[in-house]
Amino acid sequence: MTKEKIRAELLTKRRKLEKYIVLEKSKKIEKKLFTTNEFKKAAIIMFYISYNNEVFTHDMIKKCLKTSKKIIVPAVNKEKNKLILSELISWDHLEKGAYNILEPKKKFIKETSIDEIDLIIVPGLGFDLKGNRIGHGKGFYDRLLRIPKVKKIGLAFEWQIFDEIPTDNHDIPINMIISEKRIISCLR
Repeated sequence: MTKEKIRAELLTKRRKLEKYIVLEKSKKIEKKLFTTNEFKKAAIIMFYISYNNEVFTHDMIKKCLKTSKKIIVPAVNKEKNKLILSELISWDHLEKGAYNILEPKKKFIKETSIDEIDLIIVPGLGFDLKGNRIGHGKGFYDRLLRIPKVKKIGLAFEWQIFDEIPTDNHDIPINMIISEKRIISCLR
């Protein structure tokens, strides 16, 4: 099956999810994430801000904002086709931006270098056991994931995890996948 076909099927399935199931499974994923050494050791964490029935990260981010961890979230720069990484100080500093996803209001963007980040919480439509992922196809995260020293953890519902998915030369695997049922170490 091609990436495009897998992407379409996963998007259809995700759209049909009931909100209470998304929230219930996301809570289990949050508990697992917060217990990992990678998360505990990280001082600066980049989170994606969930939308459209992705693993729900809003509560995770809000909890982290109350700790000493520095939280980074993306804002989309459509002209340059890239993500701007911005420190988030308060949940109230967000508004709907590109693609209808919450991102920092322009006046609150506090740009941060990828080199400062210890851990990236990565979104994806699908993942495989080797850490390969299928995103939305725009390449925003593929460019970010090239930084080798930064740990990368994908959050997924169990049905989003495959034994193997097709990959391209530019695809960068992640280190770990966390679902509501398990933690998968993808180190080769």
